[in-house]
Amino acid sequence: MKITNFAVKNYQFTLIMFVLFAVVGLLTLFTMPRSEDPTTHPPQYVITVIYPGTSPKDMEEQVVKPIENKIYGLENIEKILTSVEDGVAVIQPKFKYGVDVDNKYQEISTEINALKNSELPKDIYLIKTEKVASSDVKIIQVALVSNAASAKELRDKADLLKTALEKITDLKEVKYTGVPEQEIRIDMQLDKLAQLRIPLNLVVGSLQSEAADIPGGSVNLDTKVFNVKTSGKFKNVEDVANTVIYNANGKIIYLKDVAEVSYKDGTINHITRLNGHRCVLVTAAMKDNVNISKVKEEYMPVLEAFQKGLPENIKMIKNFDQADMVAQRLGHLGFDFALAIVLVVITLLPLGFRASLIVMISIPLSLALGLIAMNMLGYSLNQLSIVGLVVALGLLVDDSIVVVENIERWLREGYSIKDAVLKGTRQIGNAVVGCTATLVIAFLPLAFLPDAAGEFLRSLPMAVMTSVLASMLVALTLVPFLGSRILKPHAHSGGNYFLQKLQQFLSYSYRSIMPIALKWPKVTVGISIALSVFAFALFPLAGFKLFPTSEKPMFLINIKLPLQANIPESDRVTKLVEQELKSHKEIVYYTSNVGKGNPQIYYNVHQQDIKPDFGQIFVQLGDDTGPKVKQELIKTLRKKIIDFPHARIEVKDFEQGTPIEANIVVRVFGDNQDTLRSLSFKVEEILRKHPGTFFVNNELNSYKSDVKVSIDKEKARTLGVLTSDVDMVIRMAVAGVNVGDYIDDRGDSRNVIITLPREKFSDLNVLKGLYVNNIQGTPIQVDQIATIGFETSPTAINHFNKSRFAKVTSLTKDHVYANDILKDIVPQLDRLKLPPGYYYKLSGEAESEGDALGGNFLSVILLSGFLFIGVLLLQFKNFKGIIIVLSIIPLGILGGVIALLLTGNPMSLVSIIGFIGLSGIQVKNSLLLVDFTNQLRVEGHSLDEAIHIAGETRFLPVVLTSITAICGLIPIALNPNPLIAPLAIVLIGGLISSTILSRIVTPVMYRLIPPQIEIEEDTEDNEK
Repeated sequence: MKITNFAVKNYQFTLIMFVLFAVVGLLTLFTMPRSEDPTTHPPQYVITVIYPGTSPKDMEEQVVKPIENKIYGLENIEKILTSVEDGVAVIQPKFKYGVDVDNKYQEISTEINALKNSELPKDIYLIKTEKVASSDVKIIQVALVSNAASAKELRDKADLLKTALEKITDLKEVKYTGVPEQEIRIDMQLDKLAQLRIPLNLVVGSLQSEAADIPGGSVNLDTKVFNVKTSGKFKNVEDVANTVIYNANGKIIYLKDVAEVSYKDGTINHITRLNGHRCVLVTAAMKDNVNISKVKEEYMPVLEAFQKGLPENIKMIKNFDQADMVAQRLGHLGFDFALAIVLVVITLLPLGFRASLIVMISIPLSLALGLIAMNMLGYSLNQLSIVGLVVALGLLVDDSIVVVENIERWLREGYSIKDAVLKGTRQIGNAVVGCTATLVIAFLPLAFLPDAAGEFLRSLPMAVMTSVLASMLVALTLVPFLGSRILKPHAHSGGNYFLQKLQQFLSYSYRSIMPIALKWPKVTVGISIALSVFAFALFPLAGFKLFPTSEKPMFLINIKLPLQANIPESDRVTKLVEQELKSHKEIVYYTSNVGKGNPQIYYNVHQQDIKPDFGQIFVQLGDDTGPKVKQELIKTLRKKIIDFPHARIEVKDFEQGTPIEANIVVRVFGDNQDTLRSLSFKVEEILRKHPGTFFVNNELNSYKSDVKVSIDKEKARTLGVLTSDVDMVIRMAVAGVNVGDYIDDRGDSRNVIITLPREKFSDLNVLKGLYVNNIQGTPIQVDQIATIGFETSPTAINHFNKSRFAKVTSLTKDHVYANDILKDIVPQLDRLKLPPGYYYKLSGEAESEGDALGGNFLSVILLSGFLFIGVLLLQFKNFKGIIIVLSIIPLGILGGVIALLLTGNPMSLVSIIGFIGLSGIQVKNSLLLVDFTNQLRVEGHSLDEAIHIAGETRFLPVVLTSITAICGLIPIALNPNPLIAPLAIVLIGGLISSTILSRIVTPVMYRLIPPQIEIEEDTEDNEK
C-alpha cells in the first residue's frame, strides 16, 4: 500500500509526526474538560410559576393556558408537559433535537415577558424560565450547621460564603437555601385606615411610587457630563415608615401612622437539617467544558479560609463534593485501564518480545490520536468516554496484531525484513481497512441515537470510533516502520515457545472436529441455525430495562404528607424518619429538606419546587460502599417505613439515563376532571393488584378543600365596592403584596411586603375584621358583602400537549422489570370501557424507550446496515462472501445473551450497544478468514486446500485479537457500575462463542457456497 511504502521510506517524517501526536495526546489528556457524566444540553426548558394561594383550577385558567398557547405556537415544538398544583405551575416544553438551544431559550423568555405585561395576573410572585442541562448539578453542597445561631447570623454567613464562591469564574448558580430572607414587613392597621377613610389602593400605589428607581439621565455643564441621581430605592425601615400615603386639607398621613413597619424574616417555606441539626445549605454548580479537578483547586482554599473565620457556634460541613466522586470514579477506571494493558501484554507473549513491543507502542499512540480527535469534537473525559477508550483498547490492538503477525509469518518463512514488512502489510492492508470500516459502521448508529439518551451516551461510541480509526492509521504506517527497524529474521520457523504451544493447542482442538464438520456441512449449518434460534429465544428470559439504577452510594427518601399538610406537620414527620436513619451506621450524612426538594445533586433528578406537604432526605453512605450494601439498606428501610402511619414515604434510588418520574406511568386523557378521577381509580386498582408493583400513587385519589370567599356582587355594586379591591385586601391579608424592594447593608435587594399583623403562618383569623373602601372612600367591612366557606377542588391538574390527563404511577419491586409488568397490565387496560374522547397512554420507562429507540434510530440502523453491506461488497465483489461473513453474527449473540443471564443483568440500552459493537468485531474476524481464503484460491490453491490453509494461518491472529479484546474488557466487566459492566459482559460472552464457533462455521459456509474468484492479470505480486 502506498501509505505504508511512504511511512517506511520516509521514516524520519513518520517518527517526528508520531512523536508530535504522542506529545499533543499527553497534553490533551491533562487539559481536556473532565466531569463525572457527559454534559448534555437537551432542547428542554422548565417554566415555573409561583402564585401563592391560588387553586389548581385558577392556575390552569389564569396562568397555564395563556403560557401553553404561546409556547405551543413556537416552531419545532415536540411536546409540552404541565403540572399544576396549589400555587405552583410547572410547564416543561420540549423541542425537536437539532434546534439551537440558546435561541429557543430567548424565544421562550421573550414570549413569557410579553405575557407578563398583558395576559398574566400582575401579582404573580415569581415566573422563572430555566434551561435543562446536566451542568445544573451542584458539584458542592456545604452545610453551615448551628442549633444556637440566629437566622440572621446564619443567613449573613451563608451570604458571605456565597459572595466568595461567586468570584470563582468556573462556578455558577451559587445559592444558599434553608433560611428565609429578611424583608421589610408593613403590618397594616385596617381599622385606622377605615377611620381616616384612606383607600388601601392609595397606600399600595404610594409605596410602589416611592419604591420605583427611575434614572434621571445626564446633563452637560460646561465641558463635562454629569449624571442626575433621583430619589432611588428604599434604604431602610425609616425610609418606608416615613412614606407619605395621604395629604389632604393640609394634613399629612405617614405610613407609620397606620401600620407597623419593621425588619422581619420572610415566611418559612423551606427547612433544612444535616444529620438532624439545623443548617443552611450553600451550593454551587460548574460551568460547561471545564475540568472539575481544577475547579476544586480553586474552591477548596475559599472554603478553608471561610471555615477559619466562623464563630464557635457555627460549624461548616462539606457533605457533598462531586470532585471527590469524579476522582474516585475516574481513578477506578484508570486502574481498570492499567489492568487491561497488563492483561493485553500477557496475551501478546506468543508474538515474541519485539513484535509485542511494536504492538505496545501502537496502543498509547492510537489512544493519543483518539483523544485528540475527541477533544476537537468537543467531548469531555467522563465515565462513558473512558469506558469507550477501555473498550477500544481491546479492539485497537487488533489491527496492529494482525499486521505484525503477518509480517512475522513472512519472516518465519525466510523473507528479508524489507520484503516481509512491505509485502506482509500489503497482503493484509485491504482486510485491515475493511475490518476497521465495518467496526466503525457497527458503532455508527450509537453515535446517532436520538433524544437525551443519545446525547448522554454519544461520547462512548465516539471514543471507540476515533480510537479504532486511529489504530488503523497507526497499523498501516507506524507499525511497518517500527517493524522494519525492530524485527529480526527468525531462527525457528515455528516462532517462540508460546506461539508453538498455542498453535499446537489450536490444531489439536480442531483436529477431530473440522474434518467431520466439512464432511457434513449441511448438518453443521443446521446446528448453527438451531443455536442461533436458541440465542434469540433466550432474550425474553433476560428481561429489559433501558437504564439501570445508579451504583453511587447515595439515594433519596421522598416524604409525601396527607393532602394539605402544612410545613410544621411535614417537619414533624421528617424528624420521625430522621430518627430511623440515625440507627444505621452505614449512613454518613442525611440532609433533610422540608417544603422543598434537596438542591440538584444528580444529573437527571431536578429539585422539587416549594410544596408544604413534601419533604425529602438526601442520604449518603461511605465512599467505599458497594451497590449491594446500598440495595440491602434500601430494602431494609422500605420494609420499616412502607406502612408509616403519618405519611407516604418512598425510598428511591437514583436511575441512570433520561429522567422518569416512575418506572410505570399510565396517563388517562379526557376533558372532565370527575370522569378522569373515576377512570384513574380503575387504573390504580389494576396496578395495585399486580404482585410486581409497589408505591402505587394516584394524585386524584382524594380531593382537597379550599377556603372560598364568595362575594355578593349585587350588594358590592350597590355599596360601590369593586370586586378587585376585595380581592386585593384578601390577597394582602393572606399572602401579602410585594410593593417594592430595598437595598440592605450588604448591597442586596430585599422585598418590601404589605400585609396584616399575623403569626408566623397565616390562619383563618386573618380574614376577620377586613375593610375595603368603596368608590366614595367609605370603609365597608368585607363580612357585609362576602361569605367565607369551603369547596372541593382537585389536588393537581396535568396537561400533555394542552390536553388534560390523570396519571397513576408505580415503582417496580427488586428484579421485576417494568416491561414484564406492562405485558400483564396492558391487556387489562385495553379492556377498560373508556367513554368517547377518553384514552390512555403509557409513560415512564415505556415512553423513555420509545424516545431512545424509535424514529430516527431505526433509520440510522437501516443506513448503517446498507453501509455495512456496501463495505463488504467492495471487499468481496459478491454476495456469497457477505453471507459467509455475516453468518457468524447470531453465534456471537448466543454467547452475549448467556453471559447476561449468568451475571443477572437485563437487556438494556448499553447491552444493545454491546451487541451492535459485537457484530462489527465478529465480522472483522470472519472477514480476515474469508479474505485470505480468496487470496489463496487466486494463487491457484484448490478450494479444500485454501480453506484448510486459511483456517490454520488466519485463525491464530483471530484468536490473539479475541483474547486481547477479552482481557482488555475483563476490568470493565468486573466494574460495579451497572451502566457500563453489561457492555463488557456482552462483548466477552459474544467473543468467546463466536471465536470458538467461527473456526467451524465460517470454513463450512465457505465450503457450501464458495464465492466466485476473479483472477487478476497481474498476480505476481499477490502474496500468501
